[in-house]
Amino acid sequence: MNYNVNEKGYYGEFGGAYIPEMLYPNVEELRQQYLTITSEESFQKEFQQLLRDYVGRPTPLYFAKRFSEKYNTNVYLKREDLCHTGAHKVNNTIGQILLAKRLGKNRIIAETGAGQHGVATATVCALMGLECIVYMGEIDIQRQAPNVARMKMLGATVVPATSGSKTLKDATNEAIRDWINNPVDTHYIIGSVVGPHPYPDMVARFQSIISEETQKQLLEKEGRENPDYVVACVGGGSNAAGIYYHYLNQPEVGIIAVEAAGKGIDTGESAATSALGKMGIIHGSKTLLMQTPDGQITEPYSISAGLDYPGVGPMHANLFTSGRGEFISITDADAMKAGLELCELEGIIPAIESSHALAIFNQRKFKKDDIVVVNLSGRGDKDLNTYISYFNL
Repeated sequence: MNYNVNEKGYYGEFGGAYIPEMLYPNVEELRQQYLTITSEESFQKEFQQLLRDYVGRPTPLYFAKRFSEKYNTNVYLKREDLCHTGAHKVNNTIGQILLAKRLGKNRIIAETGAGQHGVATATVCALMGLECIVYMGEIDIQRQAPNVARMKMLGATVVPATSGSKTLKDATNEAIRDWINNPVDTHYIIGSVVGPHPYPDMVARFQSIISEETQKQLLEKEGRENPDYVVACVGGGSNAAGIYYHYLNQPEVGIIAVEAAGKGIDTGESAATSALGKMGIIHGSKTLLMQTPDGQITEPYSISAGLDYPGVGPMHANLFTSGRGEFISITDADAMKAGLELCELEGIIPAIESSHALAIFNQRKFKKDDIVVVNLSGRGDKDLNTYISYFNL
């Protein structure tokens, strides 16, 4: 079985482009051109040069010695937290801004939850001198204030989404509305492997630099390209798509996806889509989605703004239903504890999103000689206020 996207934009039965007619020209233009443009030599040269000189790639693959000793296995951290802007998000925004320029778009819109994608979009717009409008849920604006300030300093306009749960889902709705109203000059930089085809595939390709580097680095460190497991947190799932990408069709590499259980899967305050979702359509794509029996989207909840999404990207929906991926749900409490543990054992303050991935070692046992690569997708500066109030620091 092939776990990559097919020519129609589907991963198994998930994906596609379920879009209003008004958006058809934009999405179709992207679909027809994204592979041609991104494979051009001039594009790749500029993309790779910016990843190296601006983003700071390759990011290190770090052996977490004390953490590994505690859990009696070999844990490597792929240090995406060391990217410029503090998370993996910038890999994708660099790729998409270069694509937008080649398509002649001079106005950029984006949605953001934790603010990391908003910051990464504002960053590349400043770099390229393009107008930037970021939609962000009102609640997320409050809980991610440092990132809002960064976006504004970078010259972006931050527009609050005041409907629904006032989080990521609602910010995405607003961004799509904007795109419908401004179809000609605007490119929508979606921040995750969600949305209508070709977005899930396009974002996954830009993020695949993560697993590409991991293979080379592991070969150097362990004499083998393949770990036994790759682990990542999944909201929409772009950091996960990046670390899984080159391992998708290698069955000997276990794929572990970690979702936010919030206050517990059965509490009604959760974002564990694999456990709670059923097939539906959100933001232009058919995927697994948390919804009421009559199909209304239910409000997700997670202490981490980046995982607070009611669906999951179609690649991950397919990994779950096909059994290729092992899905684990982690509560707020366990994630917060794991985040603090990494601080104390390794001197690294992780984003709360990434802390979910680290928390599985308390639940899931690995063999002593296993090599487990965890994608440390972001750093914890943006979450300091949450850590401070949670632990009374």
